[in-house]
Amino acid sequence: MTKSIPLKLRDINASQLVLGCMRLGGGWDQTPITAEHIKEGHEALDAALEIGINMFDHADIYTKGKAEQVFGEVLKERPGLREQILIQSKCGIRFGDEVNPHRFDFSESHILNSVDGILERLGTEYIDFLLLHRPDPLVEPEEVASAIHKLKASGKVRYFGVSNMSQGQIRLLQAYSDEPFIVNQLEMSLKKIGFVETGVHVNQEAAKNNVFPEGTIEHCRLENIQLQSWGPLAQGVYSGRSLEEESETVVKTAALVQKLAEEKNTTPESIVLAWLMTHPAGIQPVIGTINAKRILACKDASTLRLTREEWYTLYISSRGVNMP
Repeated sequence: MTKSIPLKLRDINASQLVLGCMRLGGGWDQTPITAEHIKEGHEALDAALEIGINMFDHADIYTKGKAEQVFGEVLKERPGLREQILIQSKCGIRFGDEVNPHRFDFSESHILNSVDGILERLGTEYIDFLLLHRPDPLVEPEEVASAIHKLKASGKVRYFGVSNMSQGQIRLLQAYSDEPFIVNQLEMSLKKIGFVETGVHVNQEAAKNNVFPEGTIEHCRLENIQLQSWGPLAQGVYSGRSLEEESETVVKTAALVQKLAEEKNTTPESIVLAWLMTHPAGIQPVIGTINAKRILACKDASTLRLTREEWYTLYISSRGVNMP
């Protein structure tokens, strides 16, 4: 039997960078969105489009749903834009309240209800991608498969993926679903280097301190699952944030990033992203800022690639010790 090849994001014409919209809408509370929030959304969208970004990342929980609501208002004021961009959202995290605890929920009913809420807030009839946000220990893969089948059949979701999952968790879900999972979003950056360390530390004692799931990068590469990185700019620690309370390792790495940026006539943000994107897994960074200036500072990342020596120099600096 011939194995089907999952669809790749590049076949869907997705940009190499994604704008993460987690900070739209103000605080994580119940205060209503304002005209200033919508203005901020327009400015972030303009900056993203200017540097070629056409994919936007959401989650039903971001600022308690207000991030999607703001984005929906922006789309409402820009007729025709919806069909020119790709929208990704996530579900599965449920906040605690007076009665229930903070929990993860991959039940069929919660997934279906979450998508209806996402569509309502965004003011759209469909989203391009739905990711299951964090692994639910009580997951029944048959329920997930049923929800996915209904969402696909109804046209509410075009493609599916996961976030923060290991290869085993993906394989379990995939075994029950006819729809391929084509995205896995994980925390990866020049500061969060566990995704590299896992491979480097095979048969090394240092492996015991690494929580990144072994084999996940390789599984995603073999199955054509797009690896997305959340937190790829490492909260700005290498691109201008105060280093007053940071370790010597971080300070030295930030200096190296700045040096490379000057040598290549680009920005520290682009260097940090290029370090991720130079990896042969084809990592797609989800930049989490909505500051227009910082978004524009990422413009060279899609075309910039580091040499093997430059890549290793930054990696070794970030890890703080020499290679084994």
